[in-house]
Amino acid sequence: MPAVLVTGAGRGIGLATAQAFALLGWKVWSLDKAFPGEVVGERVDYDLRELAEIPQMVGKLGTIDTLVNNAGVLYCDPYDAIPQAHAAEILTVNLRAPVALIEAVAPQMRKRKSGRIVSVGSVAAFTGHPDLWYGATKAALLNITKSYASHLGRDGILVNAVAPGPTQSAMYEQLPQSRKDAVMRAVHAGRACTPEEVAKVILWLGSASPDYVSGTTVDVNSGSYPR
Repeated sequence: MPAVLVTGAGRGIGLATAQAFALLGWKVWSLDKAFPGEVVGERVDYDLRELAEIPQMVGKLGTIDTLVNNAGVLYCDPYDAIPQAHAAEILTVNLRAPVALIEAVAPQMRKRKSGRIVSVGSVAAFTGHPDLWYGATKAALLNITKSYASHLGRDGILVNAVAPGPTQSAMYEQLPQSRKDAVMRAVHAGRACTPEEVAKVILWLGSASPDYVSGTTVDVNSGSYPR
């Protein structure tokens, strides 16, 4: 039975992704710092701000065939009043933790000459995003995806990303109404994305996409940022 580790699996895209893999018959490790409700598979209570302990945490889980870097933090702070603590947390959870997780799973994947890594970016990576550090970390995460795809590709490891548009989630709900209205004007579908729609793309990249799909980012944004 293949196994997947999904971070930020307590809600939203992470929960939908865990459910999608479970329905496919995978063993699922659901990681979050707090689970407000349903837990899919085996629960991993972990705060990704604890970077130094990530290798030890991953080592206790055993074989990981697919890593899904989904956990993320966003604060709607004005440009000229971003608390240092918010900036530090966003950089840690959205960027440094995914890198630490990739580094932690890579050795076992290299030994098997197989493995898949999928990181959840955002359409925010392609714009001058109003949430400064959120947009910056998502852009960097897509660049890191390309770097690790090159670095690990000869070992049979596929590294890809998805870039969702605004998605129905707790993160989306904290946006001001003006931002939500702008989304509705931009998307072809006239609605926000559902977590399940993003999860289907993550599932494909994490389980069934061809081996020649690596180092790429799949947009899931209904035309809100065509490129």
